[in-house]
Amino acid sequence: MEFAYAADLAYASALPPSGGAASIIPQLLFFAAIFAIFYFLLIRPQQKQRRERERMLGSIKKGDRVVTTGGLHGTIVGLNEHSVILKIADQVKVEVDRAAVGRVVVAESEKDA
Repeated sequence: MEFAYAADLAYASALPPSGGAASIIPQLLFFAAIFAIFYFLLIRPQQKQRRERERMLGSIKKGDRVVTTGGLHGTIVGLNEHSVILKIADQVKVEVDRAAVGRVVVAESEKDA
Protein backbone atom coordinates (compact mmCIF):
# COMPACT_ATOMS: atom_id res chain seq x y z
CA MET A 1 0.00 0.00 0.00
CA GLU A 2 2.84 2.37 0.77
CA PHE A 3 4.38 1.98 -2.71
CA ALA A 4 1.10 2.65 -4.49
CA TYR A 5 0.61 5.80 -2.44
CA ALA A 6 4.12 7.07 -3.35
CA ALA A 7 3.52 6.41 -7.04
CA ASP A 8 0.21 8.29 -6.91
CA LEU A 9 1.85 11.19 -5.09
CA ALA A 10 4.69 11.37 -7.62
CA TYR A 11 2.26 11.25 -10.52
CA ALA A 12 0.06 13.93 -9.01
CA SER A 13 2.97 16.29 -8.33
CA ALA A 14 4.34 16.02 -11.86
CA LEU A 15 3.85 19.09 -14.01
CA PRO A 16 1.02 18.83 -16.47
CA PRO A 17 2.14 18.77 -20.11
CA SER A 18 2.19 22.26 -21.50
CA GLY A 19 0.36 22.89 -24.68
CA GLY A 20 1.56 23.66 -28.17
CA ALA A 21 3.68 26.61 -29.17
CA ALA A 22 5.04 27.50 -25.75
CA SER A 23 7.26 24.41 -25.66
CA ILE A 24 8.36 24.65 -29.30
CA ILE A 25 9.78 28.19 -29.16
CA PRO A 26 12.77 27.39 -26.88
CA GLN A 27 13.65 24.41 -29.07
CA LEU A 28 13.52 26.53 -32.22
CA LEU A 29 15.70 29.18 -30.59
CA PHE A 30 18.19 26.51 -29.56
CA PHE A 31 18.43 25.10 -33.10
CA ALA A 32 18.70 28.62 -34.57
CA ALA A 33 21.56 29.38 -32.18
CA ILE A 34 23.35 26.14 -33.14
CA PHE A 35 22.92 26.93 -36.85
CA ALA A 36 24.27 30.46 -36.33
CA ILE A 37 27.32 29.10 -34.52
CA PHE A 38 27.99 26.60 -37.31
CA TYR A 39 27.51 29.28 -39.95
CA PHE A 40 29.91 31.80 -38.43
CA LEU A 41 32.54 29.29 -37.30
CA LEU A 42 32.52 26.77 -40.17
CA ILE A 43 30.50 27.62 -43.27
CA ARG A 44 31.36 31.30 -43.72
CA PRO A 45 35.16 30.91 -43.35
CA GLN A 46 35.15 27.99 -45.81
CA GLN A 47 33.21 30.05 -48.36
CA LYS A 48 35.69 32.91 -47.94
CA GLN A 49 38.68 30.56 -48.43
CA ARG A 50 37.05 29.07 -51.54
CA ARG A 51 36.44 32.52 -53.05
CA GLU A 52 40.04 33.59 -52.36
CA ARG A 53 41.37 30.38 -53.92
CA GLU A 54 39.19 30.78 -57.02
CA ARG A 55 40.37 34.39 -57.32
CA MET A 56 44.00 33.27 -57.02
CA LEU A 57 43.56 30.53 -59.64
CA GLY A 58 41.81 32.95 -61.99
CA SER A 59 44.56 35.56 -61.71
CA ILE A 60 47.61 33.38 -62.37
CA LYS A 61 49.54 34.29 -65.50
CA LYS A 62 52.67 33.35 -67.41
CA GLY A 63 55.83 34.07 -65.48
CA ASP A 64 54.31 33.56 -62.02
CA ARG A 65 56.27 31.36 -59.63
CA VAL A 66 53.94 28.81 -58.04
CA VAL A 67 54.00 25.84 -55.70
CA THR A 68 51.70 22.93 -56.46
CA THR A 69 49.79 20.99 -53.84
CA GLY A 70 52.29 18.18 -54.42
CA GLY A 71 55.19 20.47 -53.53
CA LEU A 72 56.63 21.18 -56.98
CA HIS A 73 58.08 24.67 -57.40
CA GLY A 74 57.99 26.09 -60.90
CA THR A 75 57.36 28.99 -63.23
CA ILE A 76 54.24 29.10 -65.38
CA VAL A 77 55.11 29.01 -69.09
CA GLY A 78 51.71 28.07 -70.47
CA LEU A 79 48.08 28.31 -69.41
CA ASN A 80 44.95 26.51 -70.42
CA GLU A 81 41.43 26.63 -69.06
CA HIS A 82 42.02 23.39 -67.14
CA SER A 83 45.79 22.98 -66.96
CA VAL A 84 49.04 24.83 -66.37
CA ILE A 85 52.45 24.10 -67.88
CA LEU A 86 55.23 24.59 -65.33
CA LYS A 87 58.92 24.91 -66.00
CA ILE A 88 60.53 23.23 -63.02
CA ALA A 89 64.11 23.06 -64.35
CA ASP A 90 66.05 23.74 -67.55
CA GLN A 91 64.43 21.77 -70.36
CA VAL A 92 61.89 20.25 -67.93
CA LYS A 93 58.24 21.21 -68.32
CA VAL A 94 55.34 19.56 -66.52
CA GLU A 95 51.65 19.90 -67.23
CA VAL A 96 49.52 19.95 -64.08
CA ASP A 97 45.86 20.55 -63.44
CA ARG A 98 45.04 24.17 -62.64
CA ALA A 99 43.47 23.08 -59.36
CA ALA A 100 46.83 21.57 -58.33
CA VAL A 101 48.34 25.05 -57.95
CA GLY A 102 48.58 25.54 -54.20
CA ARG A 103 49.89 29.09 -53.99
CA VAL A 104 51.65 31.82 -55.90
CA VAL A 105 55.14 32.60 -54.59
CA VAL A 106 55.66 36.32 -54.14
CA ALA A 107 59.20 37.52 -54.87
CA GLU A 108 61.05 39.40 -52.12
CA SER A 109 61.07 42.60 -54.18
CA GLU A 110 57.27 42.45 -54.55
CA LYS A 111 56.73 41.93 -50.80
CA ASP A 112 58.40 45.25 -50.00
CA ALA A 113 56.32 47.19 -52.55
